[in-house]
Amino acid sequence: MRPKPQSSNLSTNQRVKLTVAYDGSDFCGWAPQIGQRAVQSTLKEGLCRVIGEEVELYGASRTDGGAHALGQVCHFDCPVAIPIENWPRAMNKLLPKDVSVMKAEAVSPDFSSRFMARKRHYRYRILHKNRDPHRMRFAHYFHREIDMQRLYEASQKLVGEHNFLAFSQELEEEKNMVRTLFRVNIHKTEDEIFLNVHGTAFVRGMMRRIAGSLLEIGRGQRPVEWIDELLAAKEKSSIDWPPVLPACGLTLIKVSYGRNPSDHRFENRDEQSAQNE
Repeated sequence: MRPKPQSSNLSTNQRVKLTVAYDGSDFCGWAPQIGQRAVQSTLKEGLCRVIGEEVELYGASRTDGGAHALGQVCHFDCPVAIPIENWPRAMNKLLPKDVSVMKAEAVSPDFSSRFMARKRHYRYRILHKNRDPHRMRFAHYFHREIDMQRLYEASQKLVGEHNFLAFSQELEEEKNMVRTLFRVNIHKTEDEIFLNVHGTAFVRGMMRRIAGSLLEIGRGQRPVEWIDELLAAKEKSSIDWPPVLPACGLTLIKVSYGRNPSDHRFENRDEQSAQNE
């Protein structure tokens, strides 16, 4: 049922920004695939039922099948006058339990959830010691000992601007895979390791290969300097590929934008064609 407008000065064709959370375990990913359940198409079905017609929906990051989100951002143009504050309640009445609209905001007509994003924060979780069934949907379990000092030393080599060709997946070498990572933080609890990575944009597979390479180093299978070799790789044929860890451990935590409209600009034109994680 379409929510009724509460005031007469509401505008149509308003661009709406949604912040969305989902358990990606039973999704093929953000992007639609024939015959499979996708986050984007699930949200579009909800929008269609609320609005009464189909609209296009654009996301900030194309998360993989099995990956999760706490702060995925997407936008659409609403052709009918619906109060912004009504959107979370209206959508969540219709959406399945594994996806939820957390917040809705009115934004300018030129806002782009993908191309205007200034920073993305991903987290990869690794369980060790305890194989907790309540967390297995959201973390990768690894039962052996992990050297945290080696893990930290290797992670700091990833900070800065680098060519992440060796951490990419299914991309041609000709495409620009230079990305900037602002911070790579590692936090350890009694039985879990949290790998937090903050960067501009992420090529497909990048986070899961980063997690895989760091785990190989932390378990003593590779030297810390292996990260230097991977970052220096210029051709795929010469790469000793790092493993791709399961998507279940990956969560998109937050997508950040500038505070002022002038901050909403393309900082790197190559990012427009980037395939995001």
